[in-house]
Amino acid sequence: MFGCFALYVHNKIVLILRKKENSIGDNGVWLATNKEFHDSLKVIFPSMRPISVFGKESNWQNLPDDANDFEEMVIRACELILRGDNRIGRETKKKSASKKTLTKGR
Repeated sequence: MFGCFALYVHNKIVLILRKKENSIGDNGVWLATNKEFHDSLKVIFPSMRPISVFGKESNWQNLPDDANDFEEMVIRACELILRGDNRIGRETKKKSASKKTLTKGR
């Protein structure tokens, strides 16, 4: 996914792993979440920050790989995901099957 690795649980995207040489401030683990959960997640993940390549506040948040508590944050995020915490994860849109048109032979 755009040169990153996406992790899914069933039909939810939960994390994206990013390590690129451009925009290194966005490297780390991206949390799929919603803006309404940012404040409560910030309590658990003090180093969490917005993703700058998106240019504005988005639903996604970054657990930066340059943070002193990076490993602890990622372990905690995985624990929350395993417990089914609804603050992490976004439903993926189901792709509709393409419609095939049948034509009659001549």
